[in-house]
Amino acid sequence: MTDTAASAPVSTKIVVPPSQPMVQLLGSSDELLTVIERALASDVHVRGNEITLTGLAADNAVAERLFEALLSLVAKGHVLTKDAVERSLAMLTGTTGDRPADVLTLNIVSNRGRVIRPKTVNQKKYVEAIDDNTIVFGIGPAGTGKTYLAMAKAVQALQAKQVTRIILTRPAVEAGERLGFLPGTLTDKIDPYLRPLYDALHDMLDPESIPRLMAAGTIEVAPLAYMRGRSLNSAFIILDEAQNTSAEQMKMFLTRLGFGSKMVVTGDVTQVDLPGGTVSGLRVVRDILRGVDDVHFSELSSADVVRHSLVGKIVDAYERYDAENELARGPVRSTGRRDDSKRR
Repeated sequence: MTDTAASAPVSTKIVVPPSQPMVQLLGSSDELLTVIERALASDVHVRGNEITLTGLAADNAVAERLFEALLSLVAKGHVLTKDAVERSLAMLTGTTGDRPADVLTLNIVSNRGRVIRPKTVNQKKYVEAIDDNTIVFGIGPAGTGKTYLAMAKAVQALQAKQVTRIILTRPAVEAGERLGFLPGTLTDKIDPYLRPLYDALHDMLDPESIPRLMAAGTIEVAPLAYMRGRSLNSAFIILDEAQNTSAEQMKMFLTRLGFGSKMVVTGDVTQVDLPGGTVSGLRVVRDILRGVDDVHFSELSSADVVRHSLVGKIVDAYERYDAENELARGPVRSTGRRDDSKRR
């Protein structure tokens, strides 16, 4: 094929089966069609149940794969959204080879008509890693669903009677040793640090059942300090905000693992709130547990952010800023101190 022929626009036609209403594919008032047109390099023309793509052969091939993926999602009962369209295209143009229908229809738990499922390839791999390993570390920036998906898997395991209880914990590092000076009861003092876990629980379980499950000990939400000295059997245990644990606290937590239990540790190594000089347990645990069977590390990135699309851009901007400033400051000695010898 000559270069001229390769660059000449061609037309590709897609016929949508009558059993799949076009409104499910294109959205009310063609709102999804607008998203699709903006995302694709090919021109899209819809008439009746026929979609005509006009553009370079390679661009038409991408567009055709996108419509096939969206039709597959609709056939499986998935309600298409702008987010689903954009994430489907990202998967199709990526290098993983994962099919959008395999990722976006992997249901974890349902509650009051709401279904919790992964939205990116890395999230799907993270969920599968939790199924396949006893201890999983979910490491990534805010908004990547690392804690939310772990909690969904915990609820799923409890409902399937794979475990008898769920234990959710996080360090109350912001309070430090001042916890005793905060007003109110112990519950009042620690509640602000555990509130995000309660909020997620309310998305996954009937709100009226949560107090009953907590009173029975089926669900426990507590600060990390409460884990010391315990052996946690037949439990799904989640440690959130693990970047704010010291190396000693991380070891303490991991060695609480009992028979028939599963652990998920989540955190963001770029948001450490520990006092100066304290090494984050999450930062060193990968080197310590490297090569240990049944322990898995899942990495999530800004591409896996499931909040507002601007959040991913903010994460990327901060990473660039940190990298540029780290380079400007120079190398770090093995002691952990900055090498300032050139300035002397």
